[in-house]
Formats: sequence, C-alpha cells, structure tokens
Amino acid sequence: MSTLNANDLNPRDWIAGLEKGLGLIQTFDEAHSRMTVSQVGQRSGLSRTACRRYLLTLLHLGFVETDGKLYWLTPKVMRLGQAYLESARLPRIVQPSLQRLALGTQEISFVGVLDGEEIVYVARNGHNRSMNTSFALGARVPAHTTSAGLMLLSLTGPKAIDSYLENHDLKAFTSHTISDKTRMRDWLTQIERQGWVISEQQLELSYRGVAVPLRDHKGNVVASLSVSMPMGHESTQEACERVLPVLREVAQSLRSLI
Repeated sequence: MSTLNANDLNPRDWIAGLEKGLGLIQTFDEAHSRMTVSQVGQRSGLSRTACRRYLLTLLHLGFVETDGKLYWLTPKVMRLGQAYLESARLPRIVQPSLQRLALGTQEISFVGVLDGEEIVYVARNGHNRSMNTSFALGARVPAHTTSAGLMLLSLTGPKAIDSYLENHDLKAFTSHTISDKTRMRDWLTQIERQGWVISEQQLELSYRGVAVPLRDHKGNVVASLSVSMPMGHESTQEACERVLPVLREVAQSLRSLI
C-alpha cells in the first residue's frame, strides 16, 4: 500500500473550502483576537461575503462567538490541537523518556517539532517554574528564539536556511535575541556542525535551553529534545556539562523506539 505525503495530493481531491476555513481560524492571534467580518476578510484574503459565510458556519459549529459585530474564537478550537496530542504516536512514545530526562537533570524537558518558522512543543515533563506561557504544551514559539527551534533549523540544509532567513524577520524578544541574519546563519552552521545547542535569554531573560536532535531508527531527524532552566549562578559550561550527557543518552535510547 503506497503512502501519501503533503505534496502528493491530486488537485481533484483538493477541498478548497476546508483550506479556507482552517486558514480563517488561523487569522486570529494575540494582536487580532476580536475582528469584524471585514478585518477577517482582509487577513484571510476572502471576500466579505465569503468570509461572513465561513464565520457563520464556524459560529454554528461552536468554533467562534460573536456579539453581532466582532467575532472571536471559542475554547472549542483547542480540540483541534488536543486531537493531535491525544492521537499522535510521537508524544506517547517519548513521555516516559521525558520523565527520565526531567529527573536526571532536575529541569523541565520538552520534545518540539518544527512547523514553518515556529517550534511547537508536543510533549513535556517536569515541574512548572515561573516561566512564560511560551513553554506550555502545544505552544508555538518563533524557532530562532529557542534551543529546540535553533537545533531543528540548523538541520534543514543550506537552501532551506537561506529561504527561511530571506522570508522571515528575526524578531527580537530580549536585548540578547540574535536578530542579525548573518550572525544567525553563522550560528546555525555552528550548531549543525557540533550537533547540539545552548540558547540563553533569546526569548526570556534569565533562562537558557539546551537541545539535541531526536532521530528515528533510520537516522532521520523527527524532533528536538531539550531542557529549559533558570540561569541562576551556574555558568554556561557548567550547565552543558550537567545536562548535555543526559540529553544525548535519552535521545540515543529513543532512536530504536521511533
């Protein structure tokens, strides 16, 4: 039986309405949490008439709410992401190993996957600290700001890296965020060469992350394995010496399971 990937779809099987409906949902974000029909249309590229029909359908299904003028998403939208977390194989497989990693390092452990220019955390283990919600399960974070994202970006290949840097702004979240594209390209080259990365204060002050690639039994990179920690009084070198061997050991142990 042949397998399909995202690039194999026959045009005759394409359902444009589904694409537009999902795209419309994704127009809502922190800066655009409540919008009029016209605003949603501008962000989605749909006509006002079409946009209204999609919004009314989503309203009927319970995915949006309205006061008659503005529309906003409801918690039901979270079911879409929860369905992945509950059904996907990877989060289930890595959870016991993530617990071992968290115990071995006394830090919060994560598995993240690359989705466009963002890293998405699909599994985590460890006690909550005073960290922002960017590190929550299912959170989407700009890849250039985290060790997990940097690790995966570095392994996409020179052409993909060039395309990423040409088409995406490297937004600065702290005074330490590397937003210069030449510096970022050099850093990604270094990360790819050494096979691991430590990222400090790129997204949040006083926090660092360390990541290694997570490979399947064929050697293909499927995700990143990382830990995040407050910087405290521990130096960069001391942090690496403490957590990197555990990260590598856990990543190696997972290869035969993925």
